[in-house]
Amino acid sequence: MRIYSSTLKRLLDYWPGKKRFGLYRFLPLFFCLGAALEFSMINWTVGETNFYRTYKKRQAKNYIEEQSANLNTESK
Repeated sequence: MRIYSSTLKRLLDYWPGKKRFGLYRFLPLFFCLGAALEFSMINWTVGETNFYRTYKKRQAKNYIEEQSANLNTESK
């Protein structure tokens, strides 16, 4: 992996655990970023909706379509 920016290289070298963990030393950072993303998807509302409301509506729509398809095949 080539790092072209000396500032980025210096920043990555200052991150602790290079000898012991190698590349895996960044896992806690990405874990926290993932938790922050999940928190924002749950709690931030844009207008009247957020990610999970949209997801639940889509799941309900798929379930209703599946049930109506099953009723149509059983009635034939």
